[in-house]
Amino acid sequence: MANERIIVTGGSGKAGKWVIKDLVEHGYDVLNLDWKRPEEELCQTIIVDLNNLGEVQNALAQYNTREHIPVKGIVHFAAIPQAFIYPNDVTFRNNVMNTYNILEAAANLGIDKVVLASSESSYGMVFASEFFDPMYLPVDEEHPQTPEDSYGLSKVVNEVTAQAFNRRTGMQVISLRLGNILEPSDYIWLRERFDKPEERLLILWSYIDARDVATACRLSIEKDDLGVQELIIAADDTSSDIPSKQLIERFLPDVKDIRSAFKDRESLLSNKKLKQILGWEQKYSWKE
Repeated sequence: MANERIIVTGGSGKAGKWVIKDLVEHGYDVLNLDWKRPEEELCQTIIVDLNNLGEVQNALAQYNTREHIPVKGIVHFAAIPQAFIYPNDVTFRNNVMNTYNILEAAANLGIDKVVLASSESSYGMVFASEFFDPMYLPVDEEHPQTPEDSYGLSKVVNEVTAQAFNRRTGMQVISLRLGNILEPSDYIWLRERFDKPEERLLILWSYIDARDVATACRLSIEKDDLGVQELIIAADDTSSDIPSKQLIERFLPDVKDIRSAFKDRESLLSNKKLKQILGWEQKYSWKE
């Protein structure tokens, strides 16, 4: 493992910095591609416009051939992180094109493993103009994706793009459908809002610790022969202190297709496929 190379895009961001930290701690030689420098320099950073395929390919090629050690894979987390902070067309164009460019450059250079940051927003409830109930609970990878916003739509398009590159080249592409990413410093804020459970209905009270995200990214690169996969990554538990059955009865009474006993505070987003495919287990919880 020592000296194997992994590229991270968006490594200066909230989740990306934890991905880099985990990879460095596990002995990888890491390169960060981002539009800004990180607050903490854990590895080399190259400032790149990921919407420019030439810049992306040049950065990857330079790193892929250095000392004749090939890149093991790419973790692509650079994106506009949610809807409505930029105009809709800007969000869609940025998130779709920079993902396409990463996959195209990787294919051209023979880099055969990529991890993409997809989202629970692809299901559509999070940024809908009017909230709608999921068709069944817990939500899993087979649940219909029906976004109306450009952010959620960009994530659906990126998953389809990943499938196309897998068909073309056999590239292994894992799209992680991320829930609400929290850092350790966020947990105090979270606990202070337990008296307002309605605020987190839109995300079905999901969350995932950034350190557990990092582990999933690393496993997605270390595992072989996975093909193309879409995997929900959410904590085993909800981000509420209210039992899940009570949350459903109070906020989602019209959902009749319930596919779990929902013991205690079980998540309303299923991470079973993630565990089966990657052997991932949650390590961090807001309870700690």
